[in-house]
Parts: sequence; structure tokens; C-alpha cells
Amino acid sequence: MPRLGAHMSILGGLHLALERGQSIGCETIQVFTRNSNRWQSKQRTPEELELFRKTQIETGIHPVVAHAIYLINLASPDSTVRTMSNDAFREELARCQEADIPYLVLHPGSHRGSGLDRGIARIAQGINDAYAEHPEYTVLTLLENTAGQGDTIGRTFEELAQIAERIQDRSRIGYCIDTAHALASGHELRTPEGYAETFARFDEVLGLDKLCCVHLNDSRYDLGAERDRHEHIGKGTIGLEAFRLILNDPRFADLPMLLETPKSEDLHEDAEALALLRSLMT
Repeated sequence: MPRLGAHMSILGGLHLALERGQSIGCETIQVFTRNSNRWQSKQRTPEELELFRKTQIETGIHPVVAHAIYLINLASPDSTVRTMSNDAFREELARCQEADIPYLVLHPGSHRGSGLDRGIARIAQGINDAYAEHPEYTVLTLLENTAGQGDTIGRTFEELAQIAERIQDRSRIGYCIDTAHALASGHELRTPEGYAETFARFDEVLGLDKLCCVHLNDSRYDLGAERDRHEHIGKGTIGLEAFRLILNDPRFADLPMLLETPKSEDLHEDAEALALLRSLMT
């Protein structure tokens, strides 16, 4: 059975994300390892890292998945933004490595009108350079599919494949599929036929063996809208059948599946969504 969880806040300490997740029944969690709205970050102390590891053992939550900050745009044609993005990406990898976090989810970025091919080349260069500097890193970068808004890269599986083709060591990357992004970018998930076709295409282009994580989000917008707005499970345009299909797909039995839907401080929305998702599992 897949491991279910949600994105958790690290307010007060990275270890508290694990405690918050445990309080609502998470088996896995996703976190930002730093403030997601700032380029600057605070270095973690050995004591903080040890407390995180200890809490992870105590809670049994695994894997912990990190999400790169949204400011990062490896595809940017602006040299200043790209330099800051490359530096931040390297730091994200380092923070994951020191905390024994195995996966870093990355939005490919936006070419800002400079052209898809150039944007893809910049993304691959940023990833290649980061791993070349630290060949000892074991963290996998998971490229996430996008809804297709504006000049974002990753709307199609083929665009993700074009990035992968330029990665010098492809063992360094995997993929994260977001259900809301998939529907918004034109991939049908709501019928058995559409679901089968979407994942057959994913397997053909990217390889299901490289799928390491799933973001379980309903969508406010319909098929092909190319707009990115997450909705609570069962309350958007995806509906429950798609989630039933993915949760019971034996090919994904060991994957972390994570909510990224709106929540209040008491996390009752996540708790209710997790209960709903578990009710769909057979």
C-alpha cells in the first residue's frame, strides 16, 4: 500500500514537522527545509539535525520528501536570477543530504519567453553543475510536472524527458507527478481508460521505475485549463475515481503520496482528507 501524508510546516523546527504529521496520521511527509519565500536561509546546528533524526525514528514517518523553494528558477534567462537559483538549488541539496532526506522535488522553472530549448538547457546545466560539485550526494532530484501556465516547463512528459536527456548522470533524477497539474495540463485521470492512457504514456516517455513520489491534489480547474490551483480531495474537478485508481494501482504500492491542499492551523483538513483517501483503498 502507498504511504500517505501531507506537506507539513517546519515552524519552530524541522523535527516539529514530523510531530505534526504524526498527530494526523501521516506515514510520510513533505517539507520545505527552509523559509520558502526567502533566498537567505539559516544554517541548522548538529543538535537540530540530531533531533530531527531522533524524531523521525520515534514517529516512524518515512520517507521525508523535501520541496525546493518556489523562488528557484533554473531556466531563467536573467543571469542574476539564474545564479541565485543555482546557488539556492545547491543549498537545497546540501540541506537534504545533511538531514538524510532522500528526495528533493523541484519545479523545472520558466523560460520567461526565451524559448523552451534554452530553458531546458539551463535547467540541465544547473542540475549537472550541482552534482558535479558533490558527486558524493545521494539525494535524488525529482522533477515535477507542471500545469502549463505561461512559460513554465514540464507541462508534458516529453518536456521532462528533454531535461533528463541532458543530465549527465540520470541516476541523480526521478519524477514527482502532481494530479492537479496533470489534469490541468491535459492528462485525463478520471476514467479508467484515461488513467491507463496517461500512465502508459508516462511509462513510455519517462519510465514508471523513475516515479518516486505523487502529489495528491484535486484541482479547481478542468482538463487542459493550464491553471494551477489545488482543491481539497473530492471537491474539485478531478473527483474521487482518479484517486481510487492511483491509490489501488499495484505499481505504486510503495510510493509516498502527499497532500498539498489548503489547511488551517489545526490540520483538520489534512486529517479528513487522509481518512477519505484511506477509505478508497482496497
